[in-house]
Order: sequence, then structure tokens, then C-alpha cells
Amino acid sequence: MPSSADASQDASTPFVELDRSAWATLGAATEQPLTEEEIERVRGLGDELDLEEVEQVYLPLSRLLSLYVESAGALHRAQEAFLTSHQSSPPQPPRTPFVIGLAGSVAVGKSTTARVLQQMLAHWPAHPRVALVTTDGFLLPNAELERRGILHRKGFPESYDRKALLRFVMDIKSGKDEVHAPTYSHLVYDVVPDQPVVVRRPDIVVVEGLNVLQPARLGVDGRPGLAVSDFFDFSVYVDASSSDIRHWYTERFLKLRETAFRDPTSYFSRYAELTPDAAVVEAHRLWDTINGPNLKHNIAPTRGRANLVLRKARDHSVRWVRLRKL
Repeated sequence: MPSSADASQDASTPFVELDRSAWATLGAATEQPLTEEEIERVRGLGDELDLEEVEQVYLPLSRLLSLYVESAGALHRAQEAFLTSHQSSPPQPPRTPFVIGLAGSVAVGKSTTARVLQQMLAHWPAHPRVALVTTDGFLLPNAELERRGILHRKGFPESYDRKALLRFVMDIKSGKDEVHAPTYSHLVYDVVPDQPVVVRRPDIVVVEGLNVLQPARLGVDGRPGLAVSDFFDFSVYVDASSSDIRHWYTERFLKLRETAFRDPTSYFSRYAELTPDAAVVEAHRLWDTINGPNLKHNIAPTRGRANLVLRKARDHSVRWVRLRKL
């Protein structure tokens, strides 16, 4: 457990680490905007999110992010004044949306974190329009994954249309009036054609996904290209021990077996008839052969690229926060 006092005085690390109690005090003077009903709506399957967690963890985080957004606005105005200081200077474009990248493993609760942040940030009057886009929609269609022989590696970096995802974020940061993102259905386990998510001039965009903090790949000439994270103004990584995440993944699989998997149109309907013991075995197999290796080799190594890390304990509660120093 990091010590807030030691971390704040330690000049040997580029991060400040605060335990939960120290972090919670940073939001003490800020009004909690979400009701119990709103928290219930954003809570994901298996997540233990309650009013206390929102107040002690996400309220300070939303305030910090709001400060970053406001500072970016002030910097934009200063740059605009600088660029237009000469009479012959062309008119400058309006400020572009503030983009937040949010990464983490399957089953760690990053989707709930993204929804909570979207709702809380939208309550701040300076930036009421907050869009949320998940990178699931940028997965290659199942037919293409099968053609490439990598359907079993869905969620790995190579299973995404990285050019389309990069183009989407670049369009957002270019200030386009309207940008489209593909939609993904977890029920049919595939991209849904002709049903795009439309993003129109938001103040903030939260981009949530497994691999959003991946570094740029090298081109054929050996030079690095652009990465999606190059266009993030702030990034968050939701973290936990791999053994805890494996446990949560198994719990979620068992709950889905009793709910969504029972829909005959579900891609995973074949799992609905598994016995509890067989379901546990299958969940462990899927984790140990797909999601666990993806976490170990692709997702977890990007944690150090995040501006802020939320570290969860076995009970899903955030126990400490690591923030990159400025």
C-alpha cells in the first residue's frame, strides 16, 4: 500500500501515489452529482459500485479531469491570441474536444468507470457534452478475423482496425462537426453494420478499450507511426492483480450464463446449458488461453503510459491512485 505522505515527498519517482483515504479528501468540498438510481444504471455486471465509491474515488477524479479540461481551454485561448497577434494571420479554428483514453483488462470494470466518468463530467457546467466511445466497434468483423485465422485472438491488438480507430481519434482532434464510430454488439459478438455511433461536437470524448494505450508500431521503413494515445489529453488505466481479474471474469461468466447467454440469439448461447462446474472450467480455459495472455503481454505493459492508475482490491474497490507528476 503506497503512503501518501512518502509519495508526495519522494523526488525519485515521476508519480504521486495516494491511498484511498488521502485521495478521498480531495473531493470532500465537491458536491456529489449522481443519485443512487444513476449509479445503478451505469454499474456493470459484477461491479460493486456504490455511492461511497463514487464519492471517495470518482468525485476527486472528475474534479481533477475538469481542471485539466479547463486548463486546456485556457491554453487554447492563449495559443489563439498568439497566432492571431498579427493582422495577416488566418482565423484560428475553434477548440477541439478534450480526449480521455481509458484502458484496462477484460472484467476489471473499465466500462463502468467510463460510464461513471461520462455522467460525472457532464455535470460540470464548463463541459456538459461528454461522449463515450468504446473501441469494440473497431474490432475487425468476425468474417475478416476468421479469414485471417485470428478469431481466437479477438481483443488482441492485431484484431482491431487500427487505421480506422486512429482516423476516428484524429478526426475528433481535428475539430470535425460530426464523426462516426462503428457499433459493436456483445450479444451477437460482432460489429453491427450501418448503425454508427455519431459524435457531434462534444466538449469531452472518453475512448475506452483494452489496447488504447498501445505504442505506435514501426513502419516498413523502421520509423514509428502515430498511436491513438498520441491524441489523448489524459489517460486512465484501471488496474488490479491478475488473479483478482481472473476471479471476476469467472464470476461474470457464471452470471452471464444465467442471463444474456440464455438469449437464443446470443453468440454464446451454447454456454447456457453448462453445469456450474463445467462453466467454471470453461471460464478458466477462456481466461488462461485468451484474456490472461492478452493482459500479460499487451495490456498490462501499457499501464506505465497512463497519466493516472486506479488500483483495485479483491472487493472491486479502488485502494490507491497513482498520478503522473506535472
